[in-house]
Parts: sequence; C-alpha cells; structure tokens
Amino acid sequence: MFLNKQNKEQIDYYVNLLQVGASISNLFSDSSIPYIHYRYVENLFCKSFSARNLSRTDMSADASKETLGIGIKTFTYKSGISFEKVAEFDKDMATLRDKSVEVIVGEVAKLRNERIDATKRTFALEGIIYHCVVRKPGKLIVYETPMDKINLEKINIDKTDGGVINFHDDKGEYKIYLSKSTLLKKFSADKVHLEFNAEILKDPFSELQKLLSKFEEVVIPTEKEIDTIFLPLYSYKDGKPYVYPKSGLNIWHAGGRPRDLGEVYIPIPAWIHKEKSDFFPSRDTKFILIKPDGKEMTAKVCQDGSKALMSDPNNQLGQWLLRTVLGLNEGELLTYDKLEELGIDSVEITKISKDKYKINFTKTGSYEEFKDNIDKNELDSPTS
Repeated sequence: MFLNKQNKEQIDYYVNLLQVGASISNLFSDSSIPYIHYRYVENLFCKSFSARNLSRTDMSADASKETLGIGIKTFTYKSGISFEKVAEFDKDMATLRDKSVEVIVGEVAKLRNERIDATKRTFALEGIIYHCVVRKPGKLIVYETPMDKINLEKINIDKTDGGVINFHDDKGEYKIYLSKSTLLKKFSADKVHLEFNAEILKDPFSELQKLLSKFEEVVIPTEKEIDTIFLPLYSYKDGKPYVYPKSGLNIWHAGGRPRDLGEVYIPIPAWIHKEKSDFFPSRDTKFILIKPDGKEMTAKVCQDGSKALMSDPNNQLGQWLLRTVLGLNEGELLTYDKLEELGIDSVEITKISKDKYKINFTKTGSYEEFKDNIDKNELDSPTS
C-alpha cells in the first residue's frame, strides 16, 4: 500500500494536521464524532506526502505519487463497515432504469471499470488504492484498501429492494441506488494502519480569535489568481451535445487531404476569446501544455478565429486524447456516448504563465457550468 512506504516525519505531520482539523469540529457540528471536510483531507494528504492533487479532475483518483493513484475517502465509522459512493452515472442511468436488474448491474460494472482504466491511462498509473480516513467518537482511523475493478465474470446479484440493487463479486460488495444514479462500495476497517485520538475543542471560536489577534497587523500579500477556462470536447447538433464525425476530435476522419489518424483539435468557442481575450497567445504562437501525468507537449491555437487548440506536431494531442485517455482504436470515431460513459466531456485549461498552460479532464457538464457562470456574472454586473 502507500502509507507503509512513507517516512515517519511525513506521517507524523499528516496525523498532527488531521488532529488539528478534527479539533475545530464544533464550528460545524455538536457531535462527538469529529467532522473533517473531505477537501481538507485531500489537500492535506497531497501536502504531507508530496503527492499530485487530482481532485479537481473528478476522475477515480484524487491524488497520485509516481505510478500509484489514490482515491481518498472520508466517512463515519459505523461499526467498521460503511457503504460509500464511488461513482455517479446520471445520464447513463437514465437509459438503464427500464432494463432488467442483470443488464443494469452489468452496464454499471462496465462503466465503473472503464472509468478506472481511463484514470490509469490519463495519469500513467500502474495501480489505484483507496486511502480512508474514518471518523469515530474521539478518534480517527486511517486504512488503505485496493481499488479493484468489478469482476464481470463473478457478479452475483443479492437482492433488489426499493430501488436499491445489492450485488457482489469475488472481491467486494456494492449497491446501486437507482434514484440517485450512484454506485456504492462496501468499506471495512479490517486492517487499520493508523488510529489516534481526535480531541474536539469546546469553544473553537475563542481559539480562532486568539489566532486572529496574532495576525492583526500582518499584511498578507495577495497573488494574482491563475486564470482557468473550460473547453468542450464536443459541439452541438439540434441543440444537443454532439461530436461531429469529421471535425474536432474526429478531424482525422475529414477529407480534402491525407490526414494522420491522430490529428485532432479541441474546439475553442468564439465567446471565450471575447470574454478571455488575453488568455491564449496569438494565433500560431507556440506554448507548453502540461498533461495530467506531468509530461509536456507543444501546442498552439490555430485556424480562422483561433477556434482550435492543437498540438505541434498535430498528431501528438490526438494520440494522447484518443488512444491513451479515451482508449479508442485507430480509425474508431469518438462519439458523445463514449464521453458520457467515461463521465468526462470537457477539459480544464489553466494558465500558469504567458507560455505555459496545464490541461486536465473534468466531469460531464463542467463546460456548461463554466459558461453559465460567465453569463450569470454578466447579468449581475452593474451597467454604466
């Protein structure tokens, strides 16, 4: 696993800061069970162990170090056993609800497995585990367990009760909540790696006030926020998301001239250039694009209106996107259904400097949410 390979100083730092986070639980709850926000645990884990933070990508791993992916879970002890959400299939489930239980379980299992595989391909991982921080009265428990794919050959359906399907394979137990379109997995604290006290302060507000007084005269410098945009991996047809067979990520299939099977571009909607005019460099100006696995490629915006994000050479982006991440064979067209299967239909582009950017995958609907927020900000802005 992961923890048994980390040094004592890192583990002590991690434990101490988990205890600090738990100590202010009364800011949010009056329970004897410590409350720690899952984002705090994800960020603390990455800081403590010098891991890459993948939580914003909304894929199966929240962090990675070297070739190991880590899914970080935070939940309540519940006698050592708990079913926790591990995947969500909103749009996929809409087409499955009228199917038989066997079909639903089989399709959800395939989708889950493909998302795990896609995460491995995207971040160049050899394996993925779960790192669990479990909360119980006055204590915290930390343990790790493999993130196994569901064995399609060993699925057994246990029961269906009120829209909940229970099933298991040879390594784990699962539940599908049809109404919530979610897959839950059974977690069991059989082999605990760490267990330690978590004292909750009775009046955390007083402690924060003491801390604040120490910084009253300190001026904290502010750093300009790094700008971020979202780009769709699709276009629209009849008002619905659609991947055209001869443009965008399928431009390799277009006619007119011989094309490499890896030639693609990511569409840049015209409104982004209008709203974020200084985000990208000018047309055909090369810059560095850092992939989620930390490797770099050269990229540029091109075509009329700078409507396309491409790599240089122009097949490098396609080989990575189509083959490595999406798992398509050469000559296989990308469809929006495939993007929905993986739960990703857009990318996040983060500007680090004028000639360096990062690219990450984001969950289905992220581009639409980004666009809606831009539109809302415009509506909320006062007119002159």
